[in-house]
Amino acid sequence: MKAVRYSQFGSADVLHLEDVAVPVPTDGQVRVRVAATSFNPVDASIRAGGMQGPVPVTLPHTPGIDVAGTVDALAPGADHADHADHADDGEGRGRLAVGEAVIGFLPLTAPGASAEFALAPADALVAAPTSVDLADAAALPIVGLTAWQALFEHGALQAGQRVLVNGAGGAVGLYAVQLAVAAGAHVVGVAGPRSAERVRDAGAHVVVDRSSLGSSDELAEAVGGPVDLALNLAPVEAGQLDALVALVVDGGTLVNTTVWMPAPSDEARGVRGVDVFVRSDAGQLTELVRRVDAGELRISVGERIGLADLPALHARAAAGEVSGKVVVVL
Repeated sequence: MKAVRYSQFGSADVLHLEDVAVPVPTDGQVRVRVAATSFNPVDASIRAGGMQGPVPVTLPHTPGIDVAGTVDALAPGADHADHADHADDGEGRGRLAVGEAVIGFLPLTAPGASAEFALAPADALVAAPTSVDLADAAALPIVGLTAWQALFEHGALQAGQRVLVNGAGGAVGLYAVQLAVAAGAHVVGVAGPRSAERVRDAGAHVVVDRSSLGSSDELAEAVGGPVDLALNLAPVEAGQLDALVALVVDGGTLVNTTVWMPAPSDEARGVRGVDVFVRSDAGQLTELVRRVDAGELRISVGERIGLADLPALHARAAAGEVSGKVVVVL
């Protein structure tokens, strides 16, 4: 099969399209015929070698954490999932079946889905949405789960609260805006000029130009008052994170996904700073799929490329030339 891999850490030049053996599923794994994967910044961080501590991958490594495709083969015991989004087998368990369309969030340390076939733990896969193209569904798992966990697990968002989303025009941000609005929150999105309209379309009540982050007073005026929850989804300077903390009400929360810069707290006011390390969660992903099929959540794809173009995409991302979620279609 064809796969993009790298045998050493480094720049995008280490990525190569290669012929490799088709993997064989074992120990509860499922082999998926890949329809698409997607590009996530963490793919580039792992490839560059900057995450060998928290994410120790074995070389050669295939990137691609998101997977969308069809079940091709199952190891013994892998036909039963621990969740109920697949067809019931009569014993109250969900059953995976060959040919079923699925999506999932693959383990960070395992070979990824930038290949014609990929292995996945059975309990990481859920039935794919039926209302969108299967390849486009690869744009949902990791970023959708990041938004969900940031808002509801770490931020404990409640209806009627005010939430600020910094980086609202990014892949995670657009999901966060939609989910927060659906939860009954008043949403302020901080975004750049190129993505401001997308953030409004996602339902944000107020859209603030990200240049306002340079001044605490200017940001406070643009936001229009304190917020109960602030989400930082974009690379910022330390002073900009402090400005976000200053906006949060006493007892509120700042949730941060840029884990190389830990979230600050304000203990005197009871403001918590929380760093998000997204994890696979089949139940949450199933709920996201339900919302997509119900028309309550829109999947946004900025660009579609072929597998052979993945090395060039990594290079463009390093140069800051990628906007929106990129799906890698096989």
